Amino acid sequence: MTAALTTQPQTQPQPPHPATATTRPRTPRPRTAPGGPAGTRPRGPAGTHPRTSSPRTLPPHTVFAERLLAVLSGERPVHWMLGHTVGDAYEQLVRIAPETPLRSLGPRPVLRRCSVQLDDDRTAVEAFATIATGPRVRAMAFRLERGADQRWRCAAVELDGLGTTTRPTDRPTTRPTAQPTDRPA
Repeated sequence: MTAALTTQPQTQPQPPHPATATTRPRTPRPRTAPGGPAGTRPRGPAGTHPRTSSPRTLPPHTVFAERLLAVLSGERPVHWMLGHTVGDAYEQLVRIAPETPLRSLGPRPVLRRCSVQLDDDRTAVEAFATIATGPRVRAMAFRLERGADQRWRCAAVELDGLGTTTRPTDRPTTRPTAQPTDRPA
């Protein structure tokens, strides 16, 4: 007897469609907001990395130098310094700021250097700054005093000799004239 072998057509396995092809088995994703569950995401603008250290704080004399620069260049109004001044400093700013002595026709004025000398009891600071306004370099001096609330406030401002204050001194302003001691008899 002869048996006829019948062959069935063999089908080759078809490759998966590229849109559904995976290289690893699918696992369901957790249903949380991007970045983790609520309350665990880093604070701050989107796309920024969490801070690993605290932000660098500037010393008070540098902060005040930048504030005074903003007012004297016309970038900020004088009343922006109201809570940050004490004594005659605000009147000095009112007198000098309308002229905007640090305004530049070119690039924005830049604080180049700010140095300080501390008082012995560390309640006052005498500071000076150099400011570049285009090719010109200007000088600014100011005094900061620490109040009872431990906040620093500007007590005096001087810019290139403008805004000098008249401070009372212990010596008389006029010299006494010499009286002749020889009188004719």
